Amino acid sequence: MEHEVFVPVQAERLREALADPVRVARAVPGLQQDAGTPPVSGRLKVRVGGHTITYRGTVRVTARDDGSYVVEGDATEARGPGTVKLALALTLTPSDGGTTVTISGTTTADGRVADLPPDAVSATMDRLLNRFVENLAEAPETPQSAAEREPERETEPEKPEPQAEVEPAPEAEPSAPFAEEEQAPPAPSRVNREDAVAEAAHARRTMIGRSAEEVDHAPPRGRYAPVPAPETADARATLRWAAPAAAVALASAIAVTRALRKRR
Repeated sequence: MEHEVFVPVQAERLREALADPVRVARAVPGLQQDAGTPPVSGRLKVRVGGHTITYRGTVRVTARDDGSYVVEGDATEARGPGTVKLALALTLTPSDGGTTVTISGTTTADGRVADLPPDAVSATMDRLLNRFVENLAEAPETPQSAAEREPERETEPEKPEPQAEVEPAPEAEPSAPFAEEEQAPPAPSRVNREDAVAEAAHARRTMIGRSAEEVDHAPPRGRYAPVPAPETADARATLRWAAPAAAVALASAIAVTRALRKRR
């Protein structure tokens, strides 16, 4: 196989990344490192077409005297007997505006990946190599570079925020000469609120200890008690003279009855 990848960085940055196993491990797309293992080792999920296969293996990068690099790797399926082995050669060629990385070598695989279409396997391999080289080209962020940017942020002058234009308020229309002003309803006084709270507390106290039937049929009290109708003066005067008049009429009837009996 032979594949080329162009990255817009100098060849020296790629050589520094390939010489650092930690950066090589970070460049492998989707690699999950296991604790207590070499830097470039762990689990890798590969998606080929509509299938996902998980491999566990290691990768070794060795520099040659001619400036090229040898990448060797072997992996085994996490859930199966399938294996993958690769032996690749990386050649860095400076070009206008960056570096061209030429990848050549051989790969052998068996197991589940051997049953998949060759075109899908080749497309997945090209995608992984592209991402691997692009990740190597990214400059790592060191604590020193992050600390150097902090003073720049602090010393950068703050730009004044543009003031929003204030539109003049529209003039109020003159009111009619005989328009009546609406009066707001009077706010409840503090005394009325205190009386209402006291009545509610009294009602709760009187209902405690009483049965539900007594509470339902008990007459309302406090502010909700019915107000008796006022008695008029005419009704009182009528009741005052009704009793004597009835007594006189009764006495007259008795006298008339006796007189009629005597005549007979």
